[in-house]
Amino acid sequence: MFFDREALETREAQWLAPYATLSKNSVGRQYLEEEPRYRTSFQRDRDRVLHSAAFRRLEYKTQVFVNDEGDYNRTRLTHTLEVAQIGRTIARTLGVNEDLVEAICLAHDLGHPPFGHAGERALDRLMKDEGGFNHNFQSYRVVTELEQRYPNWNGLNLTQETLDGIAKHETTIDVSAAIGLTSELGPSLEAQIADFSDSLAYNAHDLDDGLNAGLITSVDLKQLAIWRFICERRGWDSDAIDDIKRHILVREIVGICVDDAVSVTADELQKLNPQDSHAIQSYPARIVRYSHTVTEYSRELKAFLYEKMYRHYRVIRMQTRAERFITELFEAFNSDPRQLPPAYQDEARQKGQMRTIADYIASMTDRSALLEYRRLFDPEMRP
Repeated sequence: MFFDREALETREAQWLAPYATLSKNSVGRQYLEEEPRYRTSFQRDRDRVLHSAAFRRLEYKTQVFVNDEGDYNRTRLTHTLEVAQIGRTIARTLGVNEDLVEAICLAHDLGHPPFGHAGERALDRLMKDEGGFNHNFQSYRVVTELEQRYPNWNGLNLTQETLDGIAKHETTIDVSAAIGLTSELGPSLEAQIADFSDSLAYNAHDLDDGLNAGLITSVDLKQLAIWRFICERRGWDSDAIDDIKRHILVREIVGICVDDAVSVTADELQKLNPQDSHAIQSYPARIVRYSHTVTEYSRELKAFLYEKMYRHYRVIRMQTRAERFITELFEAFNSDPRQLPPAYQDEARQKGQMRTIADYIASMTDRSALLEYRRLFDPEMRP
């Protein structure tokens, strides 16, 4: 016995909720392809993201700490995998398309440049007269334009549902408008789950890294209502935290947030009683959300991380150094584009010099950016 694509699509229709996005109902891909025999269209999307060069490079891209700061700290790759794990759990619980959620989660950070948000800030400043730089928009460009894996088109040729999920990821810019997506429909429930999972993973796991690095202490944690709640619930002494307690704390935070969001979202779905995915997208507000109490926990934790971790002098030093590397790389290439690899010199002539340089730098890992910097500026380094 085996399950071919038609059987998998039938099982989706039988098992998933009526408001789920079914792969058999996909709008399809920009370029017509025959779908695989043993995978649904969203499973193929997921696999194409997994096999992309941009996904592999996430292993050596900064989350908060630069790659050489230690082996424990998260990278863009481990963050992405944690987002996907949370997203799959929520999708399975709410009866929506787990494969679509996973595809969106795995693709959401493909456009991040080296050195995390410090690299993004530097590129955005350098590109201010050329439309700026935003990693969410860049992620969309990676999967639709920049990945070169097929002879007849650029990008990964993902389904429209996965592309919509990437485009409608919450961001400081309107990616949908930037790419000319004029549909008035909001994000699918699967896209909302992916966005929610990213935010949750970011907060909980950055806290873990901050505690492990010694940037945050148990004394600092007393400011957090969620820490006090967990200490009371588990009977902990709030004055001390060791490695085991730290691991438990992170699991507790993720568990509290997931349980709360699933409960609130399920109640909202019961009230709305949507009969198809279109009803979700037509609803004017986000359905995947927290209760008031956990919303306040999340806001407080985010503000706490900005104060105690992201603005810590050690992190600021890393970020300042990273912005200097990116700026000097960009300016060197822009002053003499003949220093670019030949393929990028050709691209610069076709689609514009500055955008090509930004694409080239954004594709780099932390270590490849540092190596390129040394090649350009270290007189003892071979070019």
